[in-house]
Amino acid sequence: MGYFVFKKTNTGVKFDLVAGNHEVIATSEVYKSDSSCKKGIASVRRNAPIANLEDKTVEPVVTARCPKFEVYTDKAGEYRFRLKATNGQIIATSEGYVAKASCLNGIESVRKNAADADIKVKE
Repeated sequence: MGYFVFKKTNTGVKFDLVAGNHEVIATSEVYKSDSSCKKGIASVRRNAPIANLEDKTVEPVVTARCPKFEVYTDKAGEYRFRLKATNGQIIATSEGYVAKASCLNGIESVRKNAADADIKVKE
């Protein structure tokens, strides 16, 4: 079972969603307050299981409604995803993947793990 790691940074707080194998599968932005970060976690829990998929790596791109996972390629040519909430704000992002299939597996892992993931605080 996955879990969220809530941790302080030099400039605020952030969370990582970690899969059962202890690999980070999604990361948040840095929030200014603990309460904002916890709202971000709640948004990922709520949106990930129901999010649509928009693949920006194929033509034509079929635009999906938010909440959605967007799959795209970065400047290094790696596949990444970002989860957008119903309001269009990015609430979680992935690492880079060499293979698109691995990126899609990451999305499925977020869908599966986010809804009932516990929160662990890292000091």
